[in-house]
Amino acid sequence: MSKTTKPTRRAVAASSEAAFGEVVLLIQGARQRVAKVVNAEVIELYWRIGQYLHQRIEADGWAKGTVEQLAAYIAQREPGRRGFSAQNLWRMRQFFQAYPPGSKLSTLLREIPWSSHLHILSRTKREEEREFYLRMTAQQGWQVREVARQIDSGLFERAVLHPPKVSTALREIQPQAAQHFKDAYLLDFLALPDPHSEAELHRSLLMNLGRFLTELGRDFCYIGSEYPVQVGAQDFALDLLFFHRGLNCLVAIELKVTAFEPEHLGKLNFYLEALDRDVKKPHENPAIGLLLCASKDSEVVEYALSRTLSPALVAQYQTQLPDKQMLAAKLHEFYALSAPDEVDSVTRKKKDGRA
Repeated sequence: MSKTTKPTRRAVAASSEAAFGEVVLLIQGARQRVAKVVNAEVIELYWRIGQYLHQRIEADGWAKGTVEQLAAYIAQREPGRRGFSAQNLWRMRQFFQAYPPGSKLSTLLREIPWSSHLHILSRTKREEEREFYLRMTAQQGWQVREVARQIDSGLFERAVLHPPKVSTALREIQPQAAQHFKDAYLLDFLALPDPHSEAELHRSLLMNLGRFLTELGRDFCYIGSEYPVQVGAQDFALDLLFFHRGLNCLVAIELKVTAFEPEHLGKLNFYLEALDRDVKKPHENPAIGLLLCASKDSEVVEYALSRTLSPALVAQYQTQLPDKQMLAAKLHEFYALSAPDEVDSVTRKKKDGRA
């Protein structure tokens, strides 16, 4: 008679790990959903308190002293409950004033924690700037430290002043692609020497892959470094390969520590062709190429991208925080120059009887 082979202790442990792991995932999923519900209720409460304070201040003349008395009263009636200091109560009123009843952002507000709201409220000036950071925070799942970093880096100013440069082919194949890329990527966390080589840049990006993924965007998934590409009898190595879940395509990134040159696109186009022929799965969209270089002349980039047949774009990387004041000044100038066009547009509509 054949003996029944008993499973080894290691096999039992592996089986238990797989089975028990599913239960842990259920617990974690429930915890995340509960956290979202709790956060939504907290934000709703703070908005309503802000509304109440605003009404009493406007109607009854409540001032600083009254709000301080309210904070003390709450502390007495709700001992141990944090978040209702006089300073935070004033912030709740500011929160209500920034997003009054009927605001188009009311649903979005509940997706973001209070600490991130405080950063956005205190460090942005324009309504469209607040909306930009609210949407980015919700879409990208930024923690409060990343929110602060992106505001410090002038992401809004850079997005308005310098939209990403994409090829005509990319615009046709993936009309929404520009929303997922930047004109410049901030890599201040790499602490690279100046000057540095491509090997140093490449190695440092891999050592800080988590932060690089955050800078790229939430939907980017890392596949490999020096990804092997074989064409004919020759072997090639693509610097970095990612997959973008939203665009459903491979994203090839080539690194250059020099200024952009038109010939750089030739090699990138070659890699995209190889990826589409030999790596891309049938249900995926054509691969996108990102040339990440140390600097670029926008006019040279525009000329180079206008004729390329590949879905590609050119961006630069920055190893230091940009001058926020300079960006703010340029943005102010941008809006000032745009204003006359907007006024003329309104005037024309009125004359035509459309406004």
